[in-house]
Amino acid sequence: MKLSYRYEQTSARLQLEGLPDVSIGQGEQVLGILTSWQLTLAGRPELEGKREHLLALIQVVLPYARHLVSDVPRAFGSATSPVAIEPKGPGHRLLLRSSQPDTEPLDLQLDDAELADLVRCLDQARLDWRVQLPLALPEAQPLKRRELLVRVPLAQRLAAPIVGAAAVALTASLALMVPPPRPTPPPGASTAPTTPAEPPANGPR
Repeated sequence: MKLSYRYEQTSARLQLEGLPDVSIGQGEQVLGILTSWQLTLAGRPELEGKREHLLALIQVVLPYARHLVSDVPRAFGSATSPVAIEPKGPGHRLLLRSSQPDTEPLDLQLDDAELADLVRCLDQARLDWRVQLPLALPEAQPLKRRELLVRVPLAQRLAAPIVGAAAVALTASLALMVPPPRPTPPPGASTAPTTPAEPPANGPR
């Protein structure tokens, strides 16, 4: 029995079609073998492909959106991968390469709302219990330390070391201005001022 599941947002629609994998005992409502998929973006031609293309789309778009939310935008997808995405101007450039020879890549410019709708559709399909495709998606990894540092402006990163160095210099300057304490006399010593000895009187002339 052929199954078809659709995930829709305002500007995006993803439809998966396939069959249950009866060899591993999947139920009638479980899509375990993907036969085709179609992605429709508002005002763009309909996209379709194989399981490998859907996997490439998920592996590129979802990490890209995660980095955007973390305020660390960067490109995903190599020059030879079926899907690539990168920031471009106020929006996002989505490049889809066909597996058919002599076919130019499809270059799409998405705004933030269109990208959000695409991400929601992919997430809905990925998290749907009825869709149990062997996509072998990599686990989400925490951002690297250098990526987190990029989020902090350079002036803010340098402020703490500069303030710390200034505080140390000011403390050292104040310490040099304070006179050293006078030595404490030993116990029992007289503290009365001493009178200089008078010169010996001259003898009779």
